[in-house]
Amino acid sequence: MVGPSSASSLRTLDDISFGGKTAIVRVDLNVPVEDGVVADATRIERIIPTLRELIAKDAKVVLLSHLGRPKGKVVADMSLEPVAGALEKAMGRPVRFVATNWRDGHAREAVKAAAPGDLLLMENTRFHPGEETNDPELVAQFANLGDIYVNDAFSSAHRAHASTEGIAHVLPAVAGRALQAEIESLSLALENPDRPVFALVGGAKVSTKLDLLVNLVAKMQAIGIGGTMANTFLAAQDRPIGRSMAEREMLDNAREVIHRANEAGCTIFLPIDVVVATEFSAGAVSRTVSVERVGADEMILDVGPATVALLEKALKHMRTVVWNGPVGAFEVPPFDQGTVALAGAIADLADAGRLRAVAGGGDTAAALNHAGVADRFSYVSSAGGAFLEWLEGKALPGVVALRR
Repeated sequence: MVGPSSASSLRTLDDISFGGKTAIVRVDLNVPVEDGVVADATRIERIIPTLRELIAKDAKVVLLSHLGRPKGKVVADMSLEPVAGALEKAMGRPVRFVATNWRDGHAREAVKAAAPGDLLLMENTRFHPGEETNDPELVAQFANLGDIYVNDAFSSAHRAHASTEGIAHVLPAVAGRALQAEIESLSLALENPDRPVFALVGGAKVSTKLDLLVNLVAKMQAIGIGGTMANTFLAAQDRPIGRSMAEREMLDNAREVIHRANEAGCTIFLPIDVVVATEFSAGAVSRTVSVERVGADEMILDVGPATVALLEKALKHMRTVVWNGPVGAFEVPPFDQGTVALAGAIADLADAGRLRAVAGGGDTAAALNHAGVADRFSYVSSAGGAFLEWLEGKALPGVVALRR
């Protein structure tokens, strides 16, 4: 794994001269596009510092990114062309979009015609089937576009693709500022944290987070489990869960996680009260009950206030918090109250300097934005799978390739 010293072992923009050279920058512009307009520019905003620094250093800047899953074919709705306008607006300077199917030579011609300080956005790298297979020929084609490779796409660093990993073995390769900040923040939270450390883990399935939980119980002092995933843990303890979603086939796995936590001295917090309803819809009639009193026709859709109070009490004794996944169905009020309350409590503690709060993965960023506290957390990752794999203790190929 990219371990405790990973942040300091990365090559960065400080380690190389860019003057008069062409920087090939892998960014994450996999953003939502609705009717030709970028609906959320968060990922665009995060790469701006790297791009401005490279331009200030008199480099030509060539951007590579994917959008969606075109599966090696040219799909018009997955073109990056609409993103060029949003990037141009964010940068306050022209961005040239280069239409290419990665077989026509247009990319190389555009780079040759560019001048230092120019910013070029290439078409979707996944329009070529060799991107996801890390095809050596496509790697060479990417590498021939410039002199130095910069990876600023942590959210894609868990994939060994041509533009995320392969090219880093051909050109001098460094981390951009966004990727560097991500690694530094995650290292502080997981590899070398101020202790005690608390992990708050929500979301839907134990099966998708089993490796995560096994890794965390060995590193955390306490773990709070919420969301639909908590239903499986409650069922594993023979608590009634009514018609709630759960993975019955994962009950033994849930028991094993609790056993490992006990052996490691890690405290597991499960809900002690829950918000239930007979239907899942906005404004549905709901009630708060003890986990012992969930009705046969009811669904668990959020943690209750007693659970929130229990977790808040535990959090006051922590120095670091890592949050992955909402603790309730926050998209549908009133089942957002547990997530909103816990987000506010953690933000208050972070504001007071009592703990470091890091969050990311899946719907976590959206949940914190919904709660209105994302900007009060120490760091919120926009990555999904890469954030989870980091927490699971797995090596990220795109990061390993940037080691000194």
